[in-house]
Amino acid sequence: MVWAKMKFPFEKRVKLAQGLWLLSWLATLGGAITFCLGCFLKTELRRRAEVMDNTEIYIVPNTLIIAGMAAMGINYFATRICQDALDATRFPRWKTFLKPYFCCSIFFTTLMLIGVILSYAMKGTLEGSLKVGLKNGIRFYKDTDTPGRCFQKQTIDRLQMEFQCCGNNDYKDWFEVQWISNRYLDFSSKEVKDRIKSNVDGRYLVDGVPFSCCNPSSPRPCIQYKITNNSAHYNYEHQTEELNIFIHGCREALLNYYMGLMNSFGAVVLSVYVLQCTVLASLRYLQTSLEALVGQENTEIETEGYLLEKSISETIMEYLDPVLKLLLLNQVQDGQVKAEAGAAGTSGTAGATTPAT
Repeated sequence: MVWAKMKFPFEKRVKLAQGLWLLSWLATLGGAITFCLGCFLKTELRRRAEVMDNTEIYIVPNTLIIAGMAAMGINYFATRICQDALDATRFPRWKTFLKPYFCCSIFFTTLMLIGVILSYAMKGTLEGSLKVGLKNGIRFYKDTDTPGRCFQKQTIDRLQMEFQCCGNNDYKDWFEVQWISNRYLDFSSKEVKDRIKSNVDGRYLVDGVPFSCCNPSSPRPCIQYKITNNSAHYNYEHQTEELNIFIHGCREALLNYYMGLMNSFGAVVLSVYVLQCTVLASLRYLQTSLEALVGQENTEIETEGYLLEKSISETIMEYLDPVLKLLLLNQVQDGQVKAEAGAAGTSGTAGATTPAT
């Protein structure tokens, strides 16, 4: 059963080929944009890899990069096909190429759609990665002398200043870790000794935050130590006064930043996906309408074009059948090789155990 059949007079075929040529170049540009967006997103993710627990989120930019590169190649060939479509004598040379071309095109176009879906669906994975990564980053903030963690302090400080955030969930996360290295503590001081003794784990905990949590927009000099001690500062009320440090957590700030990027990129790539589908559908119409001219003396007659010659399920099986046969053939060959190897091993063993006469 032919699906989505249309009639194409000669003039309509020419206009289709010309319009599709222009559309293919636009889709090539869309593929380049998709590739660039994927590269930019991957760069942004790698810049803050130290505060992420895993790299599962990289599947989004990697998918966009692959789909973008494939789209450029697919649409470049589409422009060449459209040029030859204007000459009915040159188009038949593409006949054997078009079937695998459509298979690859559909696969990578679907991959582009998957990239769009992932850009919206990976929020939970990204949030979990940031939660653990930032927690570890704060915990290792003081380890400036430890190999592999030397730049952790710099990373966290730059992050908090750039995104105007403090801590993982909020600024109180710094109260729960020792973020000042022992090398900068005066252990002869009574205050230091008392704080360490008052902690079960022997850590130096303070109700303070690093300098990078200070809000430069505040008119008051930054209060970064003894934040919860009202008597330690003049005219200060911790519970009611607006603090002059950043109060929002970095996890929320980073999550909003990356999800904003991915959602925006997803909308752009979705537009490219729609354009790509339009190119493939138009190219299919052009192909089937020109194939009807094979064997015709008059190449300017009206022809019919369609998207599918058979039903969707039959078409899918038609494309999958060669792949299944190839896989079955490989399994048979592997079985024969194993059988021959087993037979050779058996004969060799029998020869070794035969007594000499």
